[in-house]
Amino acid sequence: MMPLVVVSVLLLLVRFFAAMRLGFGDSEALYATWAIHPQPAYLDHPGLVGIVARAIGEGTIPSPFRVHIVTSVVATLVPWIMYGAARAFGAEKRPAMVSALLVALVPEMAIGLFALTPDLLLAPLWLGALALAAIGLRAPANESRSAIALLFAGLLAGVGCAAKVSGALLVVALAATYVSVARSKFEERAAARSVWPWAGLATGVIILAPIVQYEIKRGFPMLHHRLVETQHDAGLTLRNLGALVGGQLVYLSPLVAWLAFVVARDLFRDRNRDALSRLCFYAFAIPIVPLAGLTVWSRVAEPHWVAPALLALPIHAARRASWHPSRRLYLASAGVAAFFTLAVHAWVLVPSASRLLPESFDPKLDISSELYGWPTVADAIRDQISAAATPFDPEGREVVVVGPHWTVCAQLHASLPGLRVGCATPIPDDFDTWFPRSEWRKAEHVLFVTDNRFDGDGSDQLPAQVRIGQSRVRILRGGRTARVFELYLYENRASTSREPEPSRLGRSEVRKALREDAEQGAAEEEVDDRPAVVTMPGAARSDHPAVAE
Repeated sequence: MMPLVVVSVLLLLVRFFAAMRLGFGDSEALYATWAIHPQPAYLDHPGLVGIVARAIGEGTIPSPFRVHIVTSVVATLVPWIMYGAARAFGAEKRPAMVSALLVALVPEMAIGLFALTPDLLLAPLWLGALALAAIGLRAPANESRSAIALLFAGLLAGVGCAAKVSGALLVVALAATYVSVARSKFEERAAARSVWPWAGLATGVIILAPIVQYEIKRGFPMLHHRLVETQHDAGLTLRNLGALVGGQLVYLSPLVAWLAFVVARDLFRDRNRDALSRLCFYAFAIPIVPLAGLTVWSRVAEPHWVAPALLALPIHAARRASWHPSRRLYLASAGVAAFFTLAVHAWVLVPSASRLLPESFDPKLDISSELYGWPTVADAIRDQISAAATPFDPEGREVVVVGPHWTVCAQLHASLPGLRVGCATPIPDDFDTWFPRSEWRKAEHVLFVTDNRFDGDGSDQLPAQVRIGQSRVRILRGGRTARVFELYLYENRASTSREPEPSRLGRSEVRKALREDAEQGAAEEEVDDRPAVVTMPGAARSDHPAVAE
């Protein structure tokens, strides 16, 4: 047990350190904004992650630091839940510890679970449901322990569906297991034939009633978004297959990916040995087929989509007394996985690591950059909107902030919860429900914020507006440009022509100053290991603290 304890403590300390330095990832920022937009479901996922974000933020959008402290603890506990699940399936302590340790070290878990995502919630719920189902089947059917375990197994599976739609595949796997075991000659058939497995699944389904009702009432927007609107380039291709296979080599590390293949093959051969082998097999096979198929079909799929199905493999490996890696293979697998995990942490947390790349490298390709710079961008936005202040709105809070894509809009909304944020994503997104385009396009002032990942200045989205100001924020990491943000301030000509004379005079002075500054070129804010002093167009000279990177 000591190796698992040591690794857990070290990873927890690294995660706490990262929590003090990193902001939200783009997807994570979107989930954080769900805290102030409570809904049973959203276009991307069911609403459980929004409920968790709201709880962490005590009713509002939580800070990245607060979120990451919580996720660090949960991520550290997941390998221990894996250990408990393996023991619930009858595994001995040492094999269970080996499986849990590999789970703790693989990048998919050690890194991926740091963020507040549906996967962070689904992993412990999935493992907990499997563990309770195993306990319920192993216990004598006439004991209350069996009834309680089977009841809560279904309940956790239902809650898992509320975290991510793929959790429904676990419900199907449990139901298939109960039917199969009930019809078998296994000694666990008495428990499977009782009312409790089905009562548990029914309880889990009841939890989903608000989500299902919400989707039906609105014409299944989540399914339409996930399977239609985002899948214009979908199709079975070698490129998608390569992304799936290559993704596992990176997310799991090569040797652990090979071990997963070997264990999956052994699980297939061993699927009828006993009731728990069948449970393990169904928990792997039933999810892996649709998830892998969807990943190979969808061009926007991500390799971690198949991760829930893989959770059954360490359990099977642990309970197979005749199967466990040799000491050399185990150490090599753990070492390579640990190297991958440490390398990613070093890349993200050490700014000077960016100097290892050639100067010709396109910074847009480094997705770790999205974790930095947003507090400084938020300060620049506050300075910029002050240029649109009026006697009726001295702080410029009526200015609408708009981004070109949900990734930018989510970060803006999470960083500036007091401002209205619209979004110009090419396809409909959640922001169209919260602040429709037809409304923000009519706003008196719009600040369009974009970065070097996207083209355009927002003028195509704002035909009734005229640009009156522009500024630039440059984020540096290790002395190199990581991101460049452009801020364009627009004014609605139609609305200003109808405004009272005092307000119009005040804004004319602002517009004059903005145009003078715009002629001199957009100002830039450089953020590195030193304070940056910036003059924003139309705003007073202000100091912005450097982002420690």
